[in-house]
Amino acid sequence: MARVSKTVTLAHGSGGTKTRELVELFRAKLGNVYLNALDDSALLTPDDLGMEEGSRFAFTTDSFTVAPLFFPGGDIGKLAINGTVNDLACLGAIPRFLSLGVIIEEGFPFTDLERIAASIAEAARIAGVQIACGDSKVVGHGQADGIFINTSGIGVIAPGVELGAARAQPGDTLIVTGPLGEHAITIAIARDKLPMQADIKSDCAPLTQLVQAALAAGEGGLHTVRDLTRGGLAAAVCEIAESSGTRVLLNEPAVPVSAAVRGASDLLGFDFLELANEGRMVLFVAPDKAEGVLNAVRATAEGCESAIVGRVLGADEYTKYDLSPDRARPLAVMTTEVGGVRAVEPPSGELLPRIC
Repeated sequence: MARVSKTVTLAHGSGGTKTRELVELFRAKLGNVYLNALDDSALLTPDDLGMEEGSRFAFTTDSFTVAPLFFPGGDIGKLAINGTVNDLACLGAIPRFLSLGVIIEEGFPFTDLERIAASIAEAARIAGVQIACGDSKVVGHGQADGIFINTSGIGVIAPGVELGAARAQPGDTLIVTGPLGEHAITIAIARDKLPMQADIKSDCAPLTQLVQAALAAGEGGLHTVRDLTRGGLAAAVCEIAESSGTRVLLNEPAVPVSAAVRGASDLLGFDFLELANEGRMVLFVAPDKAEGVLNAVRATAEGCESAIVGRVLGADEYTKYDLSPDRARPLAVMTTEVGGVRAVEPPSGELLPRIC
């Protein structure tokens, strides 16, 4: 049907002909055999998921409220797809299908909605996933700040793949897959229209191929993968240390951070370890497999600037860094640029709200 509306109205959430405009907008961009059926649920078979005997499902969900909706390097649509894809990738899953739920504010321009739908379609194509089902709701003016998106995802974990925070082990090498902080600083600059000349854009990207490359090179030596979203590297290493009962040592000079992000962080009073990323991960790898995994992820487009940034300490090293298995904190420390040692703590508050 031809669209006649210029903005979203409450009538678009009524379930009638106006709602059909929303349905047709997304179906035009995202349509496939599963979505086009317009049933209340998508019917998926093991063949649809590419499962082999011994495979398992991974299932995740996430919601996105980023402000601004459009920013250098991406938008809320691209962010929603890649954020969910990367959550699945952290368990070694190959993402297959996503659901899409949108909450749209009355008065939202259809041109922006079409732009977001096109971005979702392109991100899904690049990530190799299909939108199998969806839903839309319209709320009153001032109740949703434009648009909120929820996505859930299903992926398949191949037999023998075992990743998890609790699997990190003493001696493991830590690899960060690229420069930190680019997404958070991009959002901060775009939101507050800061007069900075820095050439920074969001690192938002799908990381399935990177993780699969690391798994293949690791030959069972890849233990833990975590995407560095809210709370950044600091939150990730502390959460993994707590889950695995270990302690982590980072090496500040080795942590990849661009001069532009470091300068903006200093100006804004941010710790680059706490900055959110949407296309970076930390990998915990057995030391004898670390070099091979590093080379493998560097061979991918998303991991070409990967670096070894630290390791998991053995219990015999705790006293050297004033650590104790009996104390809750700190769970991680970092050797600094000037040769000192400082504690690494997870952020205690909201460093930068609405970044994803």
